Amino acid sequence: MGRLTTHVLDTAKGQPGQGITIEVFRLTGNERQHLSTVVTNSDGRCDAPILEGDALTAGEYELLFHAGGYLRAQGVEAAEPRFLDVIPLRFGVSDASQHYHVPLLLSPYGYSTYRGS
Repeated sequence: MGRLTTHVLDTAKGQPGQGITIEVFRLTGNERQHLSTVVTNSDGRCDAPILEGDALTAGEYELLFHAGGYLRAQGVEAAEPRFLDVIPLRFGVSDASQHYHVPLLLSPYGYSTYRGS
């Protein structure tokens, strides 16, 4: 059974990114369908897969990580508007029977991602 998961790590502090809101969208052409909104737990993960089973189909998706709120809550001072506020990650699912793990490595002025396992 396929599933979509994520994990947020605060690379500046060397700890999980707790309390980050993530919006999940399916993209079809110019259409953007909101599927759910989740929040990371104390380990920087979601309590359950973001999507799994029949909810995960082949196609394009977008995760919107609301990093600005997290960085404010961590006391990271920055000029407004912040350099990073909402981080969009768009990716494709070619085989919905697989596990797609899309982590976010976050700092106040940069981020990276990859397809994990």
